[in-house]
Amino acid sequence: MALANLWLGCLQVKGELAVVDKTNAVAQSFARTNFLDICEAAINEQINIEYNVSYVYHSLYAYFDRDNVALPGLAAFFKAASEEEREHAELLMEYQNTRGGRVRLASIIQPETEFHHSGKGEALYAMELALSLEKLNFQKLRELHDVACNTNDAQMCDFIEGKLLAPQVESVKQVAEYVSQLRRVGQGLGVWEFDRKVAADVATGNVA
Repeated sequence: MALANLWLGCLQVKGELAVVDKTNAVAQSFARTNFLDICEAAINEQINIEYNVSYVYHSLYAYFDRDNVALPGLAAFFKAASEEEREHAELLMEYQNTRGGRVRLASIIQPETEFHHSGKGEALYAMELALSLEKLNFQKLRELHDVACNTNDAQMCDFIEGKLLAPQVESVKQVAEYVSQLRRVGQGLGVWEFDRKVAADVATGNVA
């Protein structure tokens, strides 16, 4: 029985060696194994989503950093949020390469540059926009997780759950709290005090 198992193992190794030997190193990865095209495409789609959200946050950072808006706490928050989304995109790119996939970057949509809202004020409007983006990102990560589960890619499921889904839930919660707080304080002095709180959160690393 032991000899039979050893013989079978040798045949499997020879089979894998034959695959490696036929691999075109210019067009294909030696590392790729049990990684389906649908998973590769879904990861590339999520990379594009992360970059698009990052771009919107970068635009919000520039808006709140203006001298006639002058809310440095919100500017710092959205700058940090933009960098975080870009880090997520790069994390997905690294994972794509680890699994032997190919990163294919797509176009990024030009974001808005004006966020003034006469009824809500720019702070609340921007934070509600951020909440909608965080929720959308969470939904897209769930869809990416579904692709991994439906293709029985346990390692990809583990990666998404541990590296992306868990932090995303925390981000949704924090931005939701900011929306609630801004709705309470109204406009004017309350927004200025809120901005100071956000600046302190960013300075101490207390942002999801």
